[in-house]
Amino acid sequence: MTASQETAPLGPSPSRRSVVAAVGAVGIAAALTACGSDSDSDTSAPAGNASSGGDEQGQELAKTSDIPEGGGKIFADAGVVVTQPTKGQFKGFTNICTHKQCPVTKVEGGTINCPCHGSKFSIEDGSVKHGPATQPLGEKKITTSGDSISLA
Repeated sequence: MTASQETAPLGPSPSRRSVVAAVGAVGIAAALTACGSDSDSDTSAPAGNASSGGDEQGQELAKTSDIPEGGGKIFADAGVVVTQPTKGQFKGFTNICTHKQCPVTKVEGGTINCPCHGSKFSIEDGSVKHGPATQPLGEKKITTSGDSISLA
């Protein structure tokens, strides 16, 4: 073998443990990137009238008897959550979480709950009860006429 045909040793090959750790780190980084955004700070304003559906004025949503006292009901097609914090008092909020714009899916225990990252909002005023959201749910104007609840 001549000097030009000789190759320098490559050094020790990576251990199985280091290869598995590197692959795991890449997978975790990819998962975190998928859940995140360009910025982790949430400086957005309340979602306001953001909705996942029609926002038709005067559209009847429910009967007052459909909304439990101390709870609420989500109307995803209309993009609204209607709550009844106290007997006869009805409130409307957007159904879109202010953290990462996921739709909320439950109203229970006095809060409107987002499944994506665990944010919880008050049924009384939409304020944040549990983060990571930092902004309240936007108000949706609703009206009651007799036993009917409609978008205003």
